[in-house]
Amino acid sequence: MGDYADLPGIRTWYEAEGAGDPLVLLHGGFCTNDTWGAQRADLAAAYRLHLPERRAHGHTPDVEGPLTYEDMAEDTVAFVERVVGEPAHLLGWSDGGVVALLVALARPDLVRKVVVIGANFRPAPECFTEPAMLDALTPESPDLTFFRELYEAVTPDGADHWPVVAAKVTGLWRTGPTLTTDDLARVRAPVLVVVGDDDMMTLEHTAALYRAIPDSRLAVVPGASHLVPLEKPAEVNRMILDHLEQDTVETMLPVRRAAVPGGGEGAAD
Repeated sequence: MGDYADLPGIRTWYEAEGAGDPLVLLHGGFCTNDTWGAQRADLAAAYRLHLPERRAHGHTPDVEGPLTYEDMAEDTVAFVERVVGEPAHLLGWSDGGVVALLVALARPDLVRKVVVIGANFRPAPECFTEPAMLDALTPESPDLTFFRELYEAVTPDGADHWPVVAAKVTGLWRTGPTLTTDDLARVRAPVLVVVGDDDMMTLEHTAALYRAIPDSRLAVVPGASHLVPLEKPAEVNRMILDHLEQDTVETMLPVRRAAVPGGGEGAAD
């Protein structure tokens, strides 16, 4: 069961389950909390999960004006402060990963560790494997049927609002995020970067994201796409839990991490 939290920017729907240190799950664009179905049981066995649905997604209403990653990050900061009530781990998939990185930059005091899956730090035309796919993502597109049905089933704005939201999300992808590698170098939380080997994001872009974050790890999951949490749940869940549980990384032949005195956590290239 879920409930609404009255946050400054938006009345936000969220669900919570499990016990332990807090872990906030941030879903992807066009998605709802239902898309975390393959992760919830494993993660809730070890952590107290908090699952907010962002503005214009799921049970959370849309707002006037365009969607921006910055507004959604501010909503998430307010959620952690007012609902979670203490610093939390962040797990973000796709757009949720972008939001997680922005929160880690803006409020490092609220962030313990971060996992980003299929995330980007530049607009889609710069990092999508197939940039032309954006042109095909119209509200009536068959590629969006699954997401339209998710939206129509629970939105408080009514099914007729779908074309507005579809245009806002694809517009968001065309123009954001606008982070630089210098921005990413300021992330202080340990970050696990996960991507499918056939992801929407190019592997080159994902490698740049990984290299720019000082304390980072990289996992390229073979035989997987942008939907890797659904396709390879056991592997992904294990990697998430391992990252959250490990305090340091020690390898027998460090190269990138050898730049840190004593062979500790990762200096960027």
